[in-house]
Amino acid sequence: MFPPADRAEIAAAVTEILASGALTLGPYTGRFEAAFAAAHDAAHAVATSSGTSALNIALQVAGVAGRDVVVPANTFYATAAAVLQAGGRPVFADVELATLALSRDTLAAALTPGTAAVVHVHIGGMISPDILGVRELCDERGIALIEDAAHAHGSTLDGRFAGSFGASGAFSFYPTKVVTSGEGGMLVSASGHVAEEAKIYRDQGKGAFTANHHVRLGSAWRMSELHAVTGLVHLRRMEEFIARRREVAAAYDKALAVLDGLTPLAEAPGSRGNVYKYIVLLPPGTDRAAVKADVRDRFGVRLSGEVYDLPLNHQPVLADYAGPSLPVAEDIAARHICLPVHSDMSDAEVDEVLTAITAVHETLPGG
Repeated sequence: MFPPADRAEIAAAVTEILASGALTLGPYTGRFEAAFAAAHDAAHAVATSSGTSALNIALQVAGVAGRDVVVPANTFYATAAAVLQAGGRPVFADVELATLALSRDTLAAALTPGTAAVVHVHIGGMISPDILGVRELCDERGIALIEDAAHAHGSTLDGRFAGSFGASGAFSFYPTKVVTSGEGGMLVSASGHVAEEAKIYRDQGKGAFTANHHVRLGSAWRMSELHAVTGLVHLRRMEEFIARRREVAAAYDKALAVLDGLTPLAEAPGSRGNVYKYIVLLPPGTDRAAVKADVRDRFGVRLSGEVYDLPLNHQPVLADYAGPSLPVAEDIAARHICLPVHSDMSDAEVDEVLTAITAVHETLPGG
């Protein structure tokens, strides 16, 4: 969602950037970093080429090479890919049904003697209170806690923003996200050391921008100035976007409260999500594909963007790390849907979705 005034501002800035010749690691990158840090009460923010690269850098700074990293099974492939790219070994953990997140207990079951780090994922933009127990256990064991906050721009728990619970947090600015720069990511941290290391890693591991002097095994993970100004302008509307998404979620909550068998992911006390996704569990035994086809064919409503329909321990490319069955994550993957939410969604569109879901509910087990 880029209103005309925002598009004009970005276009003018792009003209300025192209005329300047400073296309990467320039002033707009610095301004975007400062604005994002301020918006999330973070001491430091470092812009990168993607959320995956931000997570990769966070893991490299944490020193995971040759060691185990626990990740929840119900997350995007990139969470595990970043572990592997950083030289670590992913260990998949189960999650809690009520939160879709790791808890102290599910983490404890997955820890190994070689665990170097844990990646806690804020699925759908919701920060689970379980992160407090996860953090406590990590501190007790001397394990680094990294937040995969790809979904969680502006999300808080008891007033604390995503990215503030671990050693660092990694955000994504992919086009589907609440805040986008087209492509890009951001690492946030309270640690100046982590931030300085991240700046080295993102620029081919160079000790200085203009030097041919490489001190880390970094890569080309810079954010261009064109992406930075896009993200900078979009970020200004983050609270406006979240407010509208929460209005949509409230309308969905009210309507689904009378539809037995449909269970929205509930917002825990103290948690204020950005409603990147509105997640609903279907009754056990429901054919999700049939539900999606029904609302599409009869009502023109498309349900997409599961989180996620295939857990990591079932991904073919990760078969060498599959480990044991993880029943809760596998159950979630099999029977959830995400209702449409976007930052300029109209009341009429909300009603259209609810009309479809209400009609299809009658065909569900127990409906």
